[in-house]
Amino acid sequence: MSTAPEQIRSRAGERADRDTHFEVEQFYYEEAALLDDGRYADWLDMLADDLDYWMPTRTNRLRRQQALSVAARGEAAFYDETRESLAWRIRRFDSGMAWSEDPPSRTRHLVTNVMVRHVDPADHDGFTENDLWVRSAFLVYRNRLEREENVFAGGRTDILRRTGDGGLQVARRTILLDQNILQAKNISTFF
Repeated sequence: MSTAPEQIRSRAGERADRDTHFEVEQFYYEEAALLDDGRYADWLDMLADDLDYWMPTRTNRLRRQQALSVAARGEAAFYDETRESLAWRIRRFDSGMAWSEDPPSRTRHLVTNVMVRHVDPADHDGFTENDLWVRSAFLVYRNRLEREENVFAGGRTDILRRTGDGGLQVARRTILLDQNILQAKNISTFF
């Protein structure tokens, strides 16, 4: 008597298990430590070759116009980067020609409210259920020179891709600051 092969249950859109959630949190804590330590070249290794790193601007709108408060693709953005353009920025820091970061800023990245789900390939072309959709909140404190202090608060939505060795890399990152007017003299901080 033969039995039908078991159906493999789809995990698309489902919440990740506790081990995966822990793995993602540890990934984010390591990322924060690298950024805070100024180890940008090591941070780049955590980013996929086809990275899309986007931080749109936002405006204050009436409640009925909230759908227009965040800039769309192709409109104004604080960051609209690839892995290569981020690498260029980092090379510029190291060249001594980035005057806004000489002497360098001191930062502290705090990441919280991490929610992890398996990607639904129907919603994210080119990704699989093994990849992870992650939403998190952040607070970044930045201090430079004697009196320059900035606090950036916001949220991130990432897609983390599984690598061949089972690790993770950031393939997509959308960053949305809670403030729409930056008080900082420059925005050379990575999120």
